[in-house]
Amino acid sequence: MSDNIPLELQELIINKLPVEPLIRFRTVCKARKSLIDSSDFIRNHIKQQNQQHLLVKYQDAELKYVSIPDNDTDTFPQNTASVTVPQLVVNMHRHEITIDSSHGLLCLFGYFDRKAIIWNPSIRKAVDVALHLLDRDVEEMSAIFLGFGVCVGTRDPKIVKIRIEGKEGVVPWQVEVFTLSTRVWRSAYSSNLPSKFVRFGGEQMVVDGVVYWQVNGDVRDRANGEGGYGNLIVSFDLTSEEFGEVKLPVRLANTPCGLCMFKPRESLAVIEGLLEDSKLVYHVWVMKDGVPKLFEKLFTISGHTPDGSLVSSVLGFRKAGEALVELQAHPFSIRTLATYEPYSKAINNLGVSGRHISVYSYTETLLLLDQPDITN
Repeated sequence: MSDNIPLELQELIINKLPVEPLIRFRTVCKARKSLIDSSDFIRNHIKQQNQQHLLVKYQDAELKYVSIPDNDTDTFPQNTASVTVPQLVVNMHRHEITIDSSHGLLCLFGYFDRKAIIWNPSIRKAVDVALHLLDRDVEEMSAIFLGFGVCVGTRDPKIVKIRIEGKEGVVPWQVEVFTLSTRVWRSAYSSNLPSKFVRFGGEQMVVDGVVYWQVNGDVRDRANGEGGYGNLIVSFDLTSEEFGEVKLPVRLANTPCGLCMFKPRESLAVIEGLLEDSKLVYHVWVMKDGVPKLFEKLFTISGHTPDGSLVSSVLGFRKAGEALVELQAHPFSIRTLATYEPYSKAINNLGVSGRHISVYSYTETLLLLDQPDITN
């Protein structure tokens, strides 16, 4: 592989070659190397590599996963395929888990297993990571919070483990970071560890190499002392390993309604679900240009559809911008996955019905290819 090709492009190029030559790509014949080095080859593979998928997890008679190519609107959602789930992931199904995705990888956290699993559905490979939790951590799970993401510059998966003890301002956070390339837990690079006590909601998003958690804590404006206890967002830069705060608009900081986060088109979004005039609505607020505190309302999703179904929750967004929602004909009915175009209110049933539906967006990648196979 040419040293002149950036690492990011090398991965994209390799992604389209047969699996066997990939393992020994340093010995590729001169003819193939000439082809790889050509500008046309690079240009074509850059165009083809952006295949995004929706990984749908749901409970039918049993727990199932399906993958839907998130391609152009004319052919979506054709070619839905079942997903081969590694045994490491299967073994965690009976435990409470949290999943997040970054750069084509998904991470599952099993508190009672005391480990995390990093899974690449594109190549059907998973690796496990011991979390080194103490007995009291498992018994009092609210004291430990976890995050996951892939570092943009190094393409190295990282897991961050946060332990918060005591009351606000008494004990600084204890933070450890695991890097897959070294398989070692260590202290975070940065020393700017927060000292305030917050309550994590268990939800995270990774946008452009930064992990975000929506938490409850002190939202007081230090300039004028206004505010108090409410909603805010804690950030963690995967490169510098520094923490930060994202202030929400006053309306979102003080709302009694539940908030959830998503990343439509790789932008951090906060969704506010509430009743207005006795009707359920979801307001979608997006952080503009990555500037903290500069949120604007993008659109509103009506909870009541033209056919009488109820949008019981928002699960994510397609690459094209349509919302992925869960529909119910009545409160006790089986739920259905659908897309919802917020402006036209057009609904497209995706053919997946069941309980506990979750959707995760991922892009094809070869990350984890160099990791040893684990079958247990």
